[in-house]
Amino acid sequence: MELVAVDIGGTHARFAIATIGDDGAIELGEPVTLHTDDHASFQTAWEDFRDRQGGTLPPRVAMAVAGPVKQDVIRFTNNPWIIRPPLIAEKLGCEAHCIVNDFEAVAHAAARAPNEQFIHLAGPKQDLPASGTISVLGPGTGLGVAHFWRDGEGHYRVQATEGGHGDFAPLDSIEDAILARLRKRHTRVSDERVVSGPAIVDIYHTLAAMEGRATKDVDDIEIWTKGTAGEDSLAAAAVDRFCLALGSVAGDIALIQGAKGVVIAGGLGYRIRETLLKSGFEDRFCAKGRFSNLMASLPVKLIVHPQPGLYGAAAAFALHHGDNA
Repeated sequence: MELVAVDIGGTHARFAIATIGDDGAIELGEPVTLHTDDHASFQTAWEDFRDRQGGTLPPRVAMAVAGPVKQDVIRFTNNPWIIRPPLIAEKLGCEAHCIVNDFEAVAHAAARAPNEQFIHLAGPKQDLPASGTISVLGPGTGLGVAHFWRDGEGHYRVQATEGGHGDFAPLDSIEDAILARLRKRHTRVSDERVVSGPAIVDIYHTLAAMEGRATKDVDDIEIWTKGTAGEDSLAAAAVDRFCLALGSVAGDIALIQGAKGVVIAGGLGYRIRETLLKSGFEDRFCAKGRFSNLMASLPVKLIVHPQPGLYGAAAAFALHHGDNA
């Protein structure tokens, strides 16, 4: 069975033809990335992709969208597109469709991706378990959190959550200082204020203030670039501190969800994978008092699939339409 897989964010919309085999295996064709600014609507972007595919597309579509999906109108934070799910069949000429939140799609990808699409980060060097709950979290523009449950017989279910909005819990004086800085702007400081891509700026400036350093205005991309490359000691310290906080939050999520394993997802996690492996991520993940031994028994992986949104959207379609392996 063929379908169109779509992953829509604020800046880009990615399309690919996906094939779901009789055994449930998913294969993606070559992805096409379109800039949302270059198209007046999702439908015109769809038509652009259709033209690139020779004028015809499979009559099925699986969409991962960066926003809430349980409503009649889907709006995006960073682009003017509007999608009306009740009109998809009419507008796109589709017989069947599936729409999931973008991080829900990532969780589907984590549930279905083959073992070679994971890098080991912490815990026992074994595959993710075939039964039980697996926590999935991904730092990006925010902090996505979900989990999936496996029944031990090859079936699974995904649960999207808003776990990234739990309260941030500092564990030392440096994180106390980070929290104090953030509280000047936010009445309530959630985990994603510290564990997300843009959060590195506040971490960086907090460390600078603690050392009495004068700093210029700098964006998160520059800090991540210089920090991971070791070109700036303060930026490198900020990245290390981020890894510690990520370990703490990942451990909290695993405890809350009763996880048997954990997956770190998203482009940022992949970008800093070498730093994560050398950092205190694992120590912080396990530092849960009387539950430290339990935490040390959980395998923690980093998914490295090149297109988890597209792959996960196709996987969600397969699950929702009864073709899950």
